Amino acid sequence: MLQDFLSVHRDAIIARTRKMVAARPWPPASTIELEYGVPLFLSQLSDTLRIEASGQAPPDLIGPAATRHGAELLGLGFSLSQVVHDYGDICQAVTALALEQRAPITTEEFHILNRCLDTAIAESVTEHGRISSESRRSEEVERLGHLAHEIRDMLSAALMALDIVKRGTVSINGSTGAVLSRSLIGIQNLVDTTLTDVRLSANQQRRERVAITALLEEIAVAARLDADHRGQQFVIEAVDPDLVVDVDPQLLASAVKNLLNNASKFAPAGGRITLRALRHDSDLRIEIEDACGGIPGGSADLFQPFGERRGKDQTGMGLGLAIARRAVRAHGGDVVVRDMPGQGCVFTIELPLASVAAAPAAM
Repeated sequence: MLQDFLSVHRDAIIARTRKMVAARPWPPASTIELEYGVPLFLSQLSDTLRIEASGQAPPDLIGPAATRHGAELLGLGFSLSQVVHDYGDICQAVTALALEQRAPITTEEFHILNRCLDTAIAESVTEHGRISSESRRSEEVERLGHLAHEIRDMLSAALMALDIVKRGTVSINGSTGAVLSRSLIGIQNLVDTTLTDVRLSANQQRRERVAITALLEEIAVAARLDADHRGQQFVIEAVDPDLVVDVDPQLLASAVKNLLNNASKFAPAGGRITLRALRHDSDLRIEIEDACGGIPGGSADLFQPFGERRGKDQTGMGLGLAIARRAVRAHGGDVVVRDMPGQGCVFTIELPLASVAAAPAAM
């Protein structure tokens, strides 16, 4: 009987399935998937076969269990493809081993196996999709609420500062004027980050040939102003005028601005922020170096959306680094960070350089 076969050969079935999962080219297997995902379905299947063999009315064991399984797998970071493929792999392992062992398994029992597999996949996929959809809606509501809150606070500060300046009691070049400028820069950064996020989500790109010199010089104007307000020193090193890339200039500029904004948040007063662009073989490297003192031990992934805030400046939505990396990866590049303990960090944008055959487009 299939039930006895599963009990006797449980370890062999699990081992064979794990081997199939590990050798699968796509989706890639994970340690949790091999250790947790494979044995669970086999246990569900054995319970269903045992109940049916007893002659009792078969309860819907596999459905609710598969629903829970789908929720647990999503929580562990499993993709929908991994869930579906794991169920299929264990079914193939059972069938192949039964044929090799010439096990006395009836056609009806194989039908039960296929029915359990079908139910498990359907329930897991449904629950996986439901939770994913709810999670996306919840994150979107949280993001919009946070954005509105941040803009409201900055706008309120800007309006109060403007009112004081208009009364003529203080100079526009004083501390109140600095509050006004800092608030407007913050609003600009939030709007720019949000627009970039929207365009990336909609997969909208308008690529053109861009001269890095012109792009960075334009960005440097706002970066220098922000650094002045924070009492920091901003430096842009000389850029080779021959460095050109085929990019969406708004997306690339947003990535650079987000990295500069991140640097200014964590660099102390009097600290130095350096922007440079270098050629590295056939690639472009845009580096933003700060004097934050290095990344504290135990810090989470800096590029994780809504990640932890490392410094005293808690403004923003925690999306800057994540969106910067998404924008650069959309162009076939990446953003990496190099930690210099006790000194600071260097965030590097890596992009393929454009061919020098054509002249760069005017900014």
